[in-house]
Amino acid sequence: MINFDKNTILQSIEHTNLQPTLISADIEKLIEEANQYQFGGICVPPYWAKKARRDLGNSSNVQLVTVIGFPLGYQRSEVKMQEITSAIKDGVNEFDVVMNISAVKMQAWEWIKPEIAQIAQKVHEANGLLKIILETAYLTDVEIIKLCHLCSDAGTDFVKTSTGFAPQGATIEAIKLMREHTPIHVGIKASGGIRTLSQVKDFLNMGAERIGTSAGVNIFKELNETL
Repeated sequence: MINFDKNTILQSIEHTNLQPTLISADIEKLIEEANQYQFGGICVPPYWAKKARRDLGNSSNVQLVTVIGFPLGYQRSEVKMQEITSAIKDGVNEFDVVMNISAVKMQAWEWIKPEIAQIAQKVHEANGLLKIILETAYLTDVEIIKLCHLCSDAGTDFVKTSTGFAPQGATIEAIKLMREHTPIHVGIKASGGIRTLSQVKDFLNMGAERIGTSAGVNIFKELNETL
């Protein structure tokens, strides 16, 4: 069991608000909290990316993350590419792209890998970072293993557990499986249902490097109470 220092924990957190009813004040609050508590990033819907970049400024150390193909992943590849192009123009640094789960269930591996490779090339040409959301709640262990290898070969930077909109979010079992079948140069992001410092520590100890959560402020308060 590794005892992670405060800075490592805070920098792992992507402070997230993807609620369908959020308004501009929610984005402003998210940014204010991320700066105040020194979180590594904020994750916002594409609609709010331009405002978030403007409010963050280009000198901020907080990374701007948005979601692509969200939350079900079954958009056509060209639609996902258009979303990425728009997000790049809006100043997004990192792109969390939902895997086409329907294609996975059809075992259309010969189609899935080129889609990811195409997306990876587009993101990397813009000096961005790509995370592929597997949505592990819908997948078997065999499918998770297959996707970890396939995503790694196609050039993704991270594989991510969940959107937060499926029946189940991140689990220790899923993170363990993903870490065992993903090369060390590819990171793991745990997201979905993470609300406590204990969960964050458990996922980091299991090999996750990023934590997507809407409970960052509460986690910060827990962290301070333990010091």
